Amino acid sequence: MANSTAGEIDFPSELSSFIDEWKIKPGSLIMILHKTQEVFGFISRPAAEKLSLLTGIPLARIYGVITFYHFFKTTKPGKHKISVCLGTACYLKGGADLIEEARSLLGIAEDQVTEDGQFSIDPVRCVGCCGLAPVLTVGNDTYGKLTKDMLPGIIAKYQNV
Repeated sequence: MANSTAGEIDFPSELSSFIDEWKIKPGSLIMILHKTQEVFGFISRPAAEKLSLLTGIPLARIYGVITFYHFFKTTKPGKHKISVCLGTACYLKGGADLIEEARSLLGIAEDQVTEDGQFSIDPVRCVGCCGLAPVLTVGNDTYGKLTKDMLPGIIAKYQNV
């Protein structure tokens, strides 16, 4: 997958079948991108190039969609993806401070992954737990009513795992 040409990335048969089924449907690009990201965890340049070849959709249009929607990632996330809610309730109760503190603790900036590949941090618009604001998720685990001093303990649970 680290190769730089579209022909050198292998798509699993499940993804190829999905693309074959969806590429003929109008407005299918977002569905195809979601499935691609689900399979790989992000959408690499070679994957985007191969999608362009398989669907006939210009690469510029594919990148236009990928870069417009914050959900799509063009770099591989950390093994443990930390998502911090910045929906209204979480934002007002310190969500942005949680992001700043988590980045400081892990020594990474926006859109970076820790050197060991274990952690990345992404702001998200809503987790759906407004009553627990501010909220953070790590994978499928949700933590609510957080303060900055709770972050070291949460991060420690996922180190060396």
